[in-house]
Amino acid sequence: MNAGVAVAVSGGRDSMALLHCTAHAARHLGLRVWALHVHHGLQPQADDWATFVERACARWAAKGLDLHFAMRHLEGQPGRKQSVEAWARAGRYQALTDMAREAGCPLVLLAHHQGDQAETFLLQALRGAGAAGQAAMPASAQRSGLTWARPWLAHPRSAIDAYVRQHRIRHVDDASNDDRRFARNRLRLDVIPALRQAFPDADGALTAAARRAARERTLIAEVAEADLAVVLEGPGLSVARWLALSPARRHEVLRAWLGPQVAEGVAESLLERLGDELPGRGPASWPCGDLVLRRYRGRLAVEPLRTTGVSAWPCDAGLGRAGLHRVPGTAASLRLRASRADGLPIALLQGARWTARQGGERFQGQPGRPPRSLKKQFQAAGIPAWARDAPLLVAADGTLLFVPGLGIDAQASSTPGSPRVSLEWLPDR
Repeated sequence: MNAGVAVAVSGGRDSMALLHCTAHAARHLGLRVWALHVHHGLQPQADDWATFVERACARWAAKGLDLHFAMRHLEGQPGRKQSVEAWARAGRYQALTDMAREAGCPLVLLAHHQGDQAETFLLQALRGAGAAGQAAMPASAQRSGLTWARPWLAHPRSAIDAYVRQHRIRHVDDASNDDRRFARNRLRLDVIPALRQAFPDADGALTAAARRAARERTLIAEVAEADLAVVLEGPGLSVARWLALSPARRHEVLRAWLGPQVAEGVAESLLERLGDELPGRGPASWPCGDLVLRRYRGRLAVEPLRTTGVSAWPCDAGLGRAGLHRVPGTAASLRLRASRADGLPIALLQGARWTARQGGERFQGQPGRPPRSLKKQFQAAGIPAWARDAPLLVAADGTLLFVPGLGIDAQASSTPGSPRVSLEWLPDR
């Protein structure tokens, strides 16, 4: 198969012009061109648009262009708290990615132009975005193993209009582009024209500002990554090292650390709250979507929100064999591995069960040391109060065998018998 380049084509003026231009340029380079169309199913005309693009490709291919058509329908529906726009955007990206890979196209071209960039910059600024948002759309980016490029990002819409007129390129019009319920449409229809009238070079100035924001975003990210290497302490952050940074760098290093861990994105309000409250003393916690941030003994950690599983206990542990075993009522598993000397005799696990703390339990951490209350053992091990709600593993006769966070009780470990197994508590995150 010849090398290929893909063009995302909706059927609108800009994407049809880009497809036409790309197909003619590729003719002299020996490149195969694929028109990738995503059928969103959101408009009554969606079937007609797909047919229009397919027929245009067939018509141009008949004139000697190495041009091919591919289409995907979006399946499913928006998730809870997800807007239709966000759902369509994510689905469109995945569909384009899949089609480009199947067609053998490492490059996907998008038809955004200078006016689109100016709109995006303004929209992000009005939403209170910083450099990352105001950088708007990159001219080129690597994502999912593909190169995504916007070759017309520096060109005004008037240049595309001229190209369409010159080559008599037919296209479709999406009536939803005139719907003022959408913020981008209000900006395009009402605000941008007034700006252009007052400032003729508004588009150029705004896209230049976006380029500058992109450079600033890169610099901020580089500094944050360097700072992150300093403040990391295991899977968490050292609060003392974090406090040694300037307030601006504290803010950005928190964003760099949390960003990959929070699927829905890190709210600016949370970063500002952490900037104010994290320097305090004592244990504290901050909710973050389905996660929670916890400060304990000078360290900030991220954990999944815990839901008590008391109603699930007591219950049979089902630990008759080595391997990974889910622990009911928790977001964790227990791993059993064969052990030559350490660990528990596997016979003790026959009939073992998980049970909630009742109070008064005593745990022996090491042979030769007296058993102490679980509270004191937890404190000595530096386990915060919120991490002490996991169930206890007890033998059929009620003997304490294992405590998450503390390990195997030394008294149970000293029980004679073989074969033996080691026990490892593994939280999901």
